[in-house]
Amino acid sequence: MCTATGGFLRSGSALLWFCVFFVVNCRGKLVTYTQMPAPQEPHRGDHIQPAATAEGGNGTDQLYPFFDYYVPRNITTTIGQSAFLHCRAENLNDKSVSWMRKRDLHILTAGVLTYTSDQRFQVIHPDNSDNWTLLIKFAQPRDAGIYECQVNTEPKMSLAFQLNVVEMRARICGPQELYVKEDSEVSMRCELSQGPHDLGTIFWYLGNVPVYTDQTSLQSVRQPRVSVHTEWADGLKSTLHIARAKLTDSGNYTCMPTFGQSATINVHVVNGEHPAAMQHGNRSAVSGQMTVHVLALFSLVIMMSNPVLFGH
Repeated sequence: MCTATGGFLRSGSALLWFCVFFVVNCRGKLVTYTQMPAPQEPHRGDHIQPAATAEGGNGTDQLYPFFDYYVPRNITTTIGQSAFLHCRAENLNDKSVSWMRKRDLHILTAGVLTYTSDQRFQVIHPDNSDNWTLLIKFAQPRDAGIYECQVNTEPKMSLAFQLNVVEMRARICGPQELYVKEDSEVSMRCELSQGPHDLGTIFWYLGNVPVYTDQTSLQSVRQPRVSVHTEWADGLKSTLHIARAKLTDSGNYTCMPTFGQSATINVHVVNGEHPAAMQHGNRSAVSGQMTVHVLALFSLVIMMSNPVLFGH
């Protein structure tokens, strides 16, 4: 006949009691059933082991890997600049981090190794760091898209990053053709909107020759004939000012930013009559010639339609 015995055991911790029942079956084997009571609130001063573990162990294992979600994940860069995608993965233990390009599922890096022939791609990982930064040098429009930072857990962990590659373009205020009188003043203003990176500066060219300010005039009391003023407020702005314009100042002026597309303006320095008046005079002459032609044609039509009137 089978019998059952039972008893209560107290663990080394003051938090848990175990109710253990020993049942001896008919074959003489000992079967043990252990029942744990409902969890109780810990007392002050008790040490609590971590509950979530990487291997589901007894609480002494490392925590499961996780991402830092407070890093920028919508990144914008300009053409020709470097793009940095910062991924922070903690508690990796024996796991590794890789970067994948989403559009073609190409693994770019795994650990600190690079798996692409495109040398613009590189992973930056300082020793004993949780940071795994994907560096893309000289970014091009084709580089735009989604990149995933992955950890080879089961199931796989991934964090998506959106890369935007934009083109910065300079703009010269006003018309693209500028007419000025000789010995008058002329100003050209070039602007570049605020971008994701340092905007650098703006260089001016007349044709293919850089425009240099009059250093001698800068050191003298009188105003320099050619000067450039650049400011970095609400974007990048550069003004080229020419005092007492000469005929040799005519030409194609280009403002070329350090980063971004350039802009051009064509300047005509004329001697004598203002171009607007010249153009107006030309239009008047052309208008007068057209009037004469119309009257002659009208007279010819009348003559042909009324030959008797003109004695034919």
